[in-house]
Amino acid sequence: MKATPENQSILLDLQAVDTRLDQLAHQEATLPQTAQLAELTERLAELNTDAVNASTELSDLSQDVRKAEDEVEQVRKRTTRDQELLDSGSITSGKQLEEIQHEITSLLRRASELEDAQLEVMERAESVQSRVDDITGKISEVQQEHAKVSAGREVAMAQIAVDRADLDSQRVGLASRVPPDLLALYDKLRDTLGGVGAAPLRGSRCEGCHMQLPPTDLKAIVEAEPDEVVRCEECRRILIRTANS
Repeated sequence: MKATPENQSILLDLQAVDTRLDQLAHQEATLPQTAQLAELTERLAELNTDAVNASTELSDLSQDVRKAEDEVEQVRKRTTRDQELLDSGSITSGKQLEEIQHEITSLLRRASELEDAQLEVMERAESVQSRVDDITGKISEVQQEHAKVSAGREVAMAQIAVDRADLDSQRVGLASRVPPDLLALYDKLRDTLGGVGAAPLRGSRCEGCHMQLPPTDLKAIVEAEPDEVVRCEECRRILIRTANS
């Protein structure tokens, strides 16, 4: 394959642009914000699950509190009714009076037990409510951090898009100055050789694979016509002869 030295040298500029495009693609794929967002999203999911569980527990406890309040109220009403009956003087039977007094004593004991149970449930509800508030606060903090990191990622992505558009434009201009057959070979080599299809020859070293060329290979390259497209015998990349070759 033949191409003018000028056409061949353009490949180095094209390679530089393509390398930068590859670097941008890697940068885009490995933005630290992306990993941070994944961690924050996972953390939010965990907190939301905790919030649902705590809220469910709080709802159940609230029902228990209301139930306890109702039971206490019923016992108090019954106690009041018995006490009013006792105070009315309408009961003359000693046995009946004794029964009512015994019932009042039992009701007061029951009311005390229910109030203790009610207090215990209320304390548990307060503890769970505190946990709900704590989780809610953490969710808010993580959401704010998520928004901040997301905004930073958008800025980084926007800059990458600007840089890529500029490089794409440069690539179109450079590629248009390379003969089609040489460009096709270069693109094919890039695809199969880790993104590097052309490299300069510096002294006796191929800058593509960083191998020193054997004297016989180097002699053949040096003696080749300027318009002859030469390739590294080690890595098969296109070698561009420069003033340092």
